Amino acid sequence: QVQLVESGGGLVQAGGSLRLSCAAFGRTFSSCSMGWFRQAPRKEREFVAAIGSSGGNTIYAASVKGRFTISRDNAKNTVYLQMNSLKPEDTAVYFCAATTIGVDTNSNVYRYWGQGTQVTISS
Repeated sequence: QVQLVESGGGLVQAGGSLRLSCAAFGRTFSSCSMGWFRQAPRKEREFVAAIGSSGGNTIYAASVKGRFTISRDNAKNTVYLQMNSLKPEDTAVYFCAATTIGVDTNSNVYRYWGQGTQVTISS
């Protein structure tokens, strides 16, 4: 069992930065691959980034590649999403998720989900 709690969301201007954190509670965090997803109003949830259990494998959605960086600290049971050069279209609720299957862009393989944190980018 893994419980996930996101933090770090907020309101920033376009071009700004935010760092999201996702704290995991449970003994299996270091064996889980972690993902970030987002959902904008009236849109489907979409993949943002994912990282393997050891941190050595990362994948990104094309829309955020080069602007966002996913990382993790297994000693702190935390995964991060550093978001730079933010755009109004990045506005969404951001969720972190955990899976024991492996790095994947498909939300269906992620068993554990946080409640989400709101990110709003003003133009």
